Amino acid sequence: MATSALPQPPTPERVFNALNAYEQTEAMKAAIELEIFTAIAEGNTSAATIAKRCQAAERGVEILCNYLTIHGFLSKEGTQYGLAPDSALFLNKGSRAYIGGAIEFLLAPRIREGHARLTEAVRGGGSALGEGTLEPDNPDWVKFARAMMPLMHMPAQIMAGELLKGGEVKKVLDVAASHGIFGISVAKQNSAAQIYASDWKNVLEVARENAQAMGVVDRYHLLAGSTFDVDFGGDYDLALVTNFLHHFDLPTCTAFMRKVHVSLRPGGRAAILDFVPNPDRVTPPTAAAFSLMMLATTPSGNAYTFEEYERLLKEAGFARVELTPPQIGMGRLIVAYR
Repeated sequence: MATSALPQPPTPERVFNALNAYEQTEAMKAAIELEIFTAIAEGNTSAATIAKRCQAAERGVEILCNYLTIHGFLSKEGTQYGLAPDSALFLNKGSRAYIGGAIEFLLAPRIREGHARLTEAVRGGGSALGEGTLEPDNPDWVKFARAMMPLMHMPAQIMAGELLKGGEVKKVLDVAASHGIFGISVAKQNSAAQIYASDWKNVLEVARENAQAMGVVDRYHLLAGSTFDVDFGGDYDLALVTNFLHHFDLPTCTAFMRKVHVSLRPGGRAAILDFVPNPDRVTPPTAAAFSLMMLATTPSGNAYTFEEYERLLKEAGFARVELTPPQIGMGRLIVAYR
């Protein structure tokens, strides 16, 4: 006769681990700075050889590597460490997909301060930092452009491929272009495309460097200034709005997308890539949890559902709005048609 499993009694373990979760952040930061993952990829698999390669104490390396193994970033067989698949791809500096430099923005002092003051943000309903990360010419956005481009490179290539299935585009607006990789990827996959990149002047310097390095600078044009104020011009076939609207409340997003709508030619498209949670706002976890970052770092930003995007885009004048099937990186692609 089968017996049902006894219910597990409550335990403080999950609370304890949550309160100490900052340790995982610091462990990842230390491992990236010390090049632990790169060292292991090079064949240094014992604490002693990793320590020698990283110029660190063997005791410290062993404790750190054991901790990273506990959290699934490393594997361990006897005394030998190995890389988990995602660590091998994204945290080894020898990999073309390396994204370890993202700590320069994601762990920037201003971002961390916003989260350290989360109680104030919850009480006030917005960042305790005032304008937070949205201050004009904020140097953190230069850090973002330099640090986050590798993280966005693969999604940008996939997104460009999806959008070009709809036909050739000749004039492309890249809103809040940052590192420029989304517009650059369209230009790389379509030799007819002229890219017009909008962002703060100091940020566009990074985008132009990337356009130069990737061989499209002759088709890369800069629209420097506040994206809300700068004159975009018109007759665009395609407008790229990537990882931008989540910084603002819905009325601001609607007003901005009216401006984008006006800039497009009849039949033109706006392509929005962003975190898109389900209507329950708790799934999928990464997209849904992004709302907390917006609470900590912006006055009124949020992660919006597709239903919210569809409503605001139609209010902005778009005739049709589609959520494309594939997930692109950590985001979803929404295409709105004028």
